[in-house]
Amino acid sequence: MSFFDNRIYREASHDNGFSGNNIDRQSEQRPDNCLDAALANPAARIYLFSGDRPLLADDGGTQSPLFTQSAARGREANEASLILLGFEGGEPRLAAQAAIREEDQQDDDPIRAVDLRALAVQGLVAPNHLGAIAQARSLLHWHANHRFCARCGAESRMVGGGIKRHCPACEKEHFPRVDPVSIMLAIDGDNCVLGRSPHFLPGMYSCLAGFIEQGETIEDAVRREVQEEAGIMIGRVAYHSSQPWPFPSSLMIGCHAEAVSTEIAPDEDELEDCRWFSRDEVRLMLAGNHPDGLITPPRMAIANRIISAYAEAD
Repeated sequence: MSFFDNRIYREASHDNGFSGNNIDRQSEQRPDNCLDAALANPAARIYLFSGDRPLLADDGGTQSPLFTQSAARGREANEASLILLGFEGGEPRLAAQAAIREEDQQDDDPIRAVDLRALAVQGLVAPNHLGAIAQARSLLHWHANHRFCARCGAESRMVGGGIKRHCPACEKEHFPRVDPVSIMLAIDGDNCVLGRSPHFLPGMYSCLAGFIEQGETIEDAVRREVQEEAGIMIGRVAYHSSQPWPFPSSLMIGCHAEAVSTEIAPDEDELEDCRWFSRDEVRLMLAGNHPDGLITPPRMAIANRIISAYAEAD
């Protein structure tokens, strides 16, 4: 009998934005010439970026984020930035930086640059593209900002199609990083804690969150962050889901947390406001019907899914 038999299993992460990545990365089976081999395949397609924004092309009424090699050259793709993401259906998928152009800002241009958050919130591309774009954005950012060896300072070079960098001076290998973040909803019966950061949209409240530190479990990070930001002590912690968050390269780890104290002492350097909300009030916020115009983050955000799971629970 399988360990998973007779257990209720539902992968809640599938509901989060940027999670639908179907690319087979083949990270451990990449020869030195894998990038050249991928570019020699006529089926190869490239995700292009203008700065931090992916490019979309009007493809007969639909928005396509994939470009042929000739189309990429037409957008002045930087060959030195090319990375191999992996393969989808056996076809190579790559990413590269394109030249930043004034026309990328115009809505009437058949190719335009779109803000990554707007791309996810508006659902402009299929989920599998959104996950691949998140992967591409994080890797392009990492390579652009890690050109020099952290051990000896010599210029490193991209190898394995971008899966890592190698320093020819000291032989050190460097791998792209992912920054884990705990994001959690503190709960006391029919009430939960939501906070408001100064940079949020007007009226928006969300889960508390913070980076997981060295030598710290996810559960301990949840307890520490809630105590630091809201002054509330946490007991039990339950995992909910995770979400790749390419700003530039975080992994959001979502949890529900049991509050064992209720008096809030907010960190005013981090939060503009932090308070308890009833479950009924949260339901109104999720539905966009709160009398004071209060809202939660959009559905694609893991915070929305964490809050919804609590609000919809019996």
